[in-house]
Amino acid sequence: MFIPTSKKEIEALGWAELDVILFTGDAYIDHPAFGAAVIGRVLEADGFRVAIVPQPNWRDDLRDFKKMGAPRLFFGVTGGCMDSMVNHYTANKRLRSNDAYTAGATAGFRPDDAVTVYSRILKNLFPETPVVIGGIEASLRRLTHYDYWRDTLKPSILLDSRADLLVYGMGEHIIRKIARHLNEGKKINELTEIPQTAFLVQTLESLNFGIFESLNSFEDCLKDKRKFAENFCLLETESNKMHAARLIEPVAGKYAVVNPPEYRFDENDVDFAFDLPYTRLPHPRYKNKPIPAFEMIKFSVNIHRGCFGGCSFCTISAHQGKFIINRSERSILNEIRQIVQMPDFKGYLTDLGGPSANMYCMKGRDAGLCSKCSRYSCIYPKLCKNLDNSHSPLLALYAKVRNMEGIKKLFIGSGIRYDLFMDAHGFLSREHARYFDELLQHHVSGRLKVAPEHISPHVLKAMRKPIFEIFLKMKEEFERIDRVKKLRQQLVPYLISSHPGCTEADMRQLIGIMQQKRINRSLQVQDFTPTPMTLSSVMYYCGFDPYTGKKLYVARQKEEKMKQKEYFNSFIQPLPI
Repeated sequence: MFIPTSKKEIEALGWAELDVILFTGDAYIDHPAFGAAVIGRVLEADGFRVAIVPQPNWRDDLRDFKKMGAPRLFFGVTGGCMDSMVNHYTANKRLRSNDAYTAGATAGFRPDDAVTVYSRILKNLFPETPVVIGGIEASLRRLTHYDYWRDTLKPSILLDSRADLLVYGMGEHIIRKIARHLNEGKKINELTEIPQTAFLVQTLESLNFGIFESLNSFEDCLKDKRKFAENFCLLETESNKMHAARLIEPVAGKYAVVNPPEYRFDENDVDFAFDLPYTRLPHPRYKNKPIPAFEMIKFSVNIHRGCFGGCSFCTISAHQGKFIINRSERSILNEIRQIVQMPDFKGYLTDLGGPSANMYCMKGRDAGLCSKCSRYSCIYPKLCKNLDNSHSPLLALYAKVRNMEGIKKLFIGSGIRYDLFMDAHGFLSREHARYFDELLQHHVSGRLKVAPEHISPHVLKAMRKPIFEIFLKMKEEFERIDRVKKLRQQLVPYLISSHPGCTEADMRQLIGIMQQKRINRSLQVQDFTPTPMTLSSVMYYCGFDPYTGKKLYVARQKEEKMKQKEYFNSFIQPLPI
């Protein structure tokens, strides 16, 4: 059964009252890849009565917000699996014409700043009922952040949304703690010790915080970009620690408090959310209208969380953390068996991956060293000596999936980090050579997508990406294996224009090298979009590297950005992103 989405469905269940009502900017897809479904299912597993209101209408008489009344415990609000502003606008701030998370791909079913809009409506209608916000949109705005679409700094989303509590990161275990505490009779403002949450307080005197780090105030950041840069460096450093400090930031006469994250490395903790009884389908209310985001992942499986790549423009470490948290083989194989039973499955799995396809089971050899580490990346600027980057567990998993009944082919759709198995001289070991060979022979659907992003050393340094020579060595091995095994596959590089540090001369050099190396048959390209809580967006806003203070060229004007991207357009016909 689906989680109910209407009063009629609730009445059919015989429920007189709801414990939690979830509002989401996405269509409701009952699948472990969609956050609202996961939160709903974990609360349901704890015995709570939950309903989901997908894509409520915020422009009429607000009947979607009123129809179920107030829940007994709290409202939960998420913008969806994708930030609503990124969902709505291109890098040049042009309105997009479609929405991959809506039935029929129709645009216009969610507002800009969806979390803030939904939360404010609920606080106006039901001022006594707690509102808990979460998901990527809330997570990346938990403190002062740069808003690219308004070209200004914005305070913690807690201030504008008026929400009572914010859950950042992957919050299925945290939301269970919140529900249990409220169910026991505690007040929402008493929940100050729950990890991975943020909230506003008028004073710090009554709170027993112990050790914490103080950030510059929102108002000081507005006056001085260097204050904002200092905040980011402290936030990123703490985010990359296994045992982080609590952060406190003054804002509008209050204090935004961010409790440290909770890392659960036991596979059973991750398996719990994936093993719940999802239908794995969109709700019947959509009457079989295709939802592109679902069609993309319906036959794919997520095998881990987190990423230790540390790329400047990526939000994964700020949201999921840099430490890899794996699912067990048992849970992964059970999910694949469920997919095999789907009536329209033809035997082809489209992905077995995660934030990065080849980080499964990777961790520090000495956990004690990891517990003291605050590096933003385990592989940049070079591989950490403590990192166990063995691909053996992944190869064993691939082999088991290939031999499962009902599986004709397993493709790897997630991007791979080739700097985990190669350097500029070649493969790091025989095992790593075997991984690449098996990947190309068994798991590429004709195109292998990789992300060198650029060729210029200083641009790659700003991006925290490996030197281009490693890509060239990987390309050489790709072509050798392709030729020997007669695979007839394509290598598809991802490239970015207008990243901080990138000039028009750098783009000319990029295209020149691509032509020289004959990498011009197929590319996937995009213009850089500054998103909250990334190093790249801080560099874009400040015009300098926040760690060194060194000035960077930034293509800030629309014309500059378009001119840089035009180099791609004049070079090849890029593939769609």
